[in-house]
Amino acid sequence: MPANAFPQLPVTVRTFTQRLSSTPRGARLARILVTQHLHEWGHPYGSDASEALTLVTAELAANAVRHGRVPGRDFRVRLLAYGDRSLRVEVTDQRGERLPEPGGRGGDGGRGLVLVEALATRWGVRAHAPGEPGKTVWAELDAPSAGDHK
Repeated sequence: MPANAFPQLPVTVRTFTQRLSSTPRGARLARILVTQHLHEWGHPYGSDASEALTLVTAELAANAVRHGRVPGRDFRVRLLAYGDRSLRVEVTDQRGERLPEPGGRGGDGGRGLVLVEALATRWGVRAHAPGEPGKTVWAELDAPSAGDHK
């Protein structure tokens, strides 16, 4: 990865992290929890930011369950709000041997990542260090601050 793949981020204002079972129910719960926290943080249900990040979360969580599942291991969803304009969701699973590629290239589909690419301002994947299984797929959205909603 290029040296600038992980630019310095502004100070985190809010954060939410939850481990969930690597099942369709866990993926659905990730989506619900992200939507709820966004609402509580000033990005109401139905707002552009809430709708976009909810869809991105749904896709990343579904991918973690479908492609990153290790029996008996959970996946993690993490939601962050940076400053007043940037939101980030991270989904961590236990399988780092197959990393998603931009544009849905990868042979076994990946079409859902085209949706992530379209909705997110930027996204990427970070393989864990050797000896630590897994990967984290993240997406950021430059969103209107609370109170700037239409």
